[in-house]
Amino acid sequence: MADETPIFATVQQLIASEAPGALATIIDGGNEASPNGAKLLVRPDTEPMGSLGHPDLDRVVIRDALGELASGTSGVRHYGATGEARQDDLSIFIESFAPPPQMLIFGAVDFTAALSRVAKVLGYRVTVCDARPVFATPVRFPRADEVVVDWPHRLLEKVGDDLGPRDVICVLTHDPKFDVPAVISALKTDAGYIGAMGSRRTTEDRNRRLIEEGVNPDDLTRIMAPIGLDLGGRTPEETAISICAEIIAMRAGRLAPSLRDSEGDIHR
Repeated sequence: MADETPIFATVQQLIASEAPGALATIIDGGNEASPNGAKLLVRPDTEPMGSLGHPDLDRVVIRDALGELASGTSGVRHYGATGEARQDDLSIFIESFAPPPQMLIFGAVDFTAALSRVAKVLGYRVTVCDARPVFATPVRFPRADEVVVDWPHRLLEKVGDDLGPRDVICVLTHDPKFDVPAVISALKTDAGYIGAMGSRRTTEDRNRRLIEEGVNPDDLTRIMAPIGLDLGGRTPEETAISICAEIIAMRAGRLAPSLRDSEGDIHR
């Protein structure tokens, strides 16, 4: 078996720098060409390190490892000796070392402070963004990892391509000149959750403006608005919990009573 010390050293560096990577290890069914314990380290846009013993097996596992990494999951997969699907000659454990999921919160309001606190408990890297420097300050949002003074759509132009299914965008601005461009930019990303705060009237008005700006009406289904589960929350902290509960439910594929899908007064 090849010396795996460089692979382990690289994994340590990935973890320390919160860079993405996935380590595939044969854990059962190994043979002379592909022994148990053989390892392959996969990273985005980087040549893989190591080998599982056969180029076709490596090719298939690289594809699957990148898929696991994109979703931030780990698990055991089964293959034929040369990577054939629907066979179980080899059991390979793919372990993802993914950076923390990101939550971008647009709008420096009281709800933002509460949401950033709850999001940090759930392990998100939190960025708060608002174009008003008097409101967007680290003092007001001490739990945020980053506070950006800029227009939301301009920030998304810089970081949007890096967002994936694990990441979250919450638009809490309540102001069309902020939230309409922010939502339009958010819909261009692969973020797994896009939520927008506002009353039902505000939501209807925002949707109308979005369509006038060229958004496909079908894309509006990606927007959870009014944001959060229908828990009856009133305070910023209760609202933050309802938002994070909705995010968890969507991530887990569970049905939950979202405000978007209910009717009547939000604060009845």
